Amino acid sequence: MISEQRRRAYLEAMQVAVWLPRSELPFAAPSRPELLHFEITQAAPAPVVAPERPAATPAVPAVEREPVAPPGTAGAATEAVRSAMQRVAKPEPRKPVVAADEPVAERVEAAPVMPPPRFALQLMRAGNVLLLVELPTGESFQSRDPAYILLKDLLRAARLPDSPQQVGDGEPIRWPLLHRGSLDQGTEAARDYVQGVVAAELEELGCACIWLIGAPALRFAGEVDAEACYRELIVEGLGPALTMPGLEQLMEQPDSKAQLWKAMRRSMPRWSLGS
Repeated sequence: MISEQRRRAYLEAMQVAVWLPRSELPFAAPSRPELLHFEITQAAPAPVVAPERPAATPAVPAVEREPVAPPGTAGAATEAVRSAMQRVAKPEPRKPVVAADEPVAERVEAAPVMPPPRFALQLMRAGNVLLLVELPTGESFQSRDPAYILLKDLLRAARLPDSPQQVGDGEPIRWPLLHRGSLDQGTEAARDYVQGVVAAELEELGCACIWLIGAPALRFAGEVDAEACYRELIVEGLGPALTMPGLEQLMEQPDSKAQLWKAMRRSMPRWSLGS
């Protein structure tokens, strides 16, 4: 609520001379009685000879008499006068004026808050090829992991060293970075972070091609959907990349290995010539 002085200032600025609220306002000054009195001013009607009436019938006050118009316009004139009298006698209630700083109750549906993406990627190097691999368990590969054994088989088939070396300190790229706090950890922030880590490695040593293995690698490094597998693309700022499904998907779907082999054979001259 606002003070009475401030409310009147708003009304004067809006050129509202008379304002009657629908209900009693808290902390408002009482209404002045003179504002509730409406004077009805009307031009005196022309003298009309009225028919004689019985003495018992009370005379109608002059204010309520309707003027007699010339023939042909009597109906329209009478209706216009009656409408004017009703507007003066019964003013339409005004809607309460809401000041600019008064809160207005509105039902606003809040946009759904999307949780930050969660993934773990391992960045490794095999010869002149950089590998960005989704970690199925979220932890670094162990020598006996079936997914790691499959990765070694893929490297041998591509005529690359089958013992990839971990990059940097060997820690996986995990997201989200923080479990608490106000830091933006949405999709765009995750993409910028992953691409920044890969770009830093490329700036130091470079490579002939990047293998993007798994849906998070495709989405946050290659900026493509998980279905965009078995093809080569050019990632802005990172260079050529070969997209592959995750290692677990390759183990569960043996038929996908044939598609992957065809894609690898098409891209093999790129890293074979660069070695």
